[in-house]
Amino acid sequence: MITITTSSTIKELEGILELQKQNLKQDLTPEQIKAQGFVTVSHSLDDLEKMHRYEPNIIAKNGDLIAAYVLGMTRQSKNDIPRLMEMYESFDHILYQGKPVSDHRYIVVGQVCVGYEYRGKGLFDQCYNAYKDYFKGKYDFAITEIASINLRSMNAHQRVGFEVIYTYTDHSSVEWNVVVWDWGDFN
Repeated sequence: MITITTSSTIKELEGILELQKQNLKQDLTPEQIKAQGFVTVSHSLDDLEKMHRYEPNIIAKNGDLIAAYVLGMTRQSKNDIPRLMEMYESFDHILYQGKPVSDHRYIVVGQVCVGYEYRGKGLFDQCYNAYKDYFKGKYDFAITEIASINLRSMNAHQRVGFEVIYTYTDHSSVEWNVVVWDWGDFN
């Protein structure tokens, strides 16, 4: 039986990392990347512990096994995880509803992943609905970046309500879509 809850233990954070390692782009074949999607960033346990100080993550558990997760990152995470600085600073220049993203109350989806054997069963949508329900009272929207080549992720995010607000190409020629899921109607 799958249970959707918030992360609360080191063991759960370790389970997130285990699932993350199974889905890192650099460890997948081009066929797997195209058909199944991927995650880009490899976090450390220290990274997750720092992020968790501010907000928990949404996790789906099958017993003790992490079947899926959606990471929650706040503005404070920018100072704890240096590689996030560029993304957070870009929010000063990306406009949403006529003002910089940084002027809004937002939470960043640090990453989302559903285990291979749990895909196609609605778990992505269930985890994101739990994410919205948990965070909508504190934040106006969720925001994240998705590589344009990650079509499975782009389609799934758009299905739950994310909209592209900005697209850019990074220094390694990867095109990224900045997407927002506005919760204004839910507050």
